[in-house]
Amino acid sequence: MRSIRAAAVGAVTLSLALAATACGGGSSAGGGSNDSPKTLTYWASNQGASVAVDKKVLQPELDKFEKQTGIKVKLEVVPWSDLLNRILTATTSGQGPDVLNIGNTWSASLQATGALLPWDAKNFAKIGGRDRFADTALGSTGAPGKDPAAVPLYSMAYALYYNKQIFAEAGISKPPATWAELTADSKKIQAKGKTALGAEGSNLSENIHHAFVFAKQHGAEFFTADGKPDFTSPKVVEAVKSYVDLMAKDKVIPTGDAEYAQNQSVSDFAKGKQAMLLWQSAAANLKSQGMSEDAYGIAPVPVISGTPGSGTQVNSAVMGINMAVFKNTDNLDGATRFVKFMTSDEEQKVLNQAYSSIPPVKSAQSDAAFSTPATAVLKNTLATSAAALPQVASESQFETAVGTAVKDLFADAAAGRAVTADSVRAKLQKAQQQMPAA
Repeated sequence: MRSIRAAAVGAVTLSLALAATACGGGSSAGGGSNDSPKTLTYWASNQGASVAVDKKVLQPELDKFEKQTGIKVKLEVVPWSDLLNRILTATTSGQGPDVLNIGNTWSASLQATGALLPWDAKNFAKIGGRDRFADTALGSTGAPGKDPAAVPLYSMAYALYYNKQIFAEAGISKPPATWAELTADSKKIQAKGKTALGAEGSNLSENIHHAFVFAKQHGAEFFTADGKPDFTSPKVVEAVKSYVDLMAKDKVIPTGDAEYAQNQSVSDFAKGKQAMLLWQSAAANLKSQGMSEDAYGIAPVPVISGTPGSGTQVNSAVMGINMAVFKNTDNLDGATRFVKFMTSDEEQKVLNQAYSSIPPVKSAQSDAAFSTPATAVLKNTLATSAAALPQVASESQFETAVGTAVKDLFADAAAGRAVTADSVRAKLQKAQQQMPAA
């Protein structure tokens, strides 16, 4: 899921209510039909610097699809702040688009509504087969053991972006590989009057993504093996505290970033105000803000020790965007053809280059356009050191509840209130109480 917009999961009340009542969702009209074979409605998530940028990227491709098939696609680019609520409303009302984008971390939650078309072997065969897609991307398409609720469209991973000039001025010859190195480098950077590391302390999605990675690095899990929330275990508390301590204790993240939720940390980095940024597939965003690719380097997100990998060496969540089809679409064949078109090699190259993301389609991913040093870091992270967020039905509520807990902890740090193991545990306990009953 991409979180460069305000967190879509902010309206937890609606999310909880609809997730509990949406069984069957948009399937009230049955398994779909082909009553309107000449049109499709498509809700695209806002991936570019603005809605206008997305329309500029997407409309020529939709025109191409219409020319090939005679099917007109009505496009709506939906901001992240509205997307989840719009989707959840559509699952209960049955009044939604034919095809839509979903953040990949929501796959299991939306799958549980019963409103989305399952991508079984028969449906995958219509778009060229399941084997075309990278296993890591398929791992964030729904609950284990069930047919995926969506098809991967864009893949992303977090990386450490660093300002080459600021590093040189501070006498730093290479990017930090561990959190201890990052803290030590930050002191050198701050001595030169620059901010070390940015964060979006009020962005719930950013918070949960980083908290999840820190949990992995501490050997912690937010859910038990049978899918029950376990937010207050000692290792989870330790992990969340370690992330917030980048502001509260280590003073690496400035206190003002506790209020950031709208990409301000990206803008600070692009303008040369800060030395480092933890972000997912940021190149297009930075370019849109006037930062030259030569001005920054890209490296794997630090780990506690050693080099990135599996287990406690995980350094990114598997991020990305999936395409889903509402089961009650009145152009089922056209919707499937559109998914096939958007996941074709040609379109994967066009779209993922536009958004500086990585194609989840393996044959497109091997194209030379995705073999630059910057994309090599992202591809390697996805292949070797990224993990999928919990694929449980309550995942969207988890993002909101724990993301809010981290937001509140950053607010405490910014206000000078002590962030202790007890205060972290208390916030996480409150978050766990907000989760739906099993």
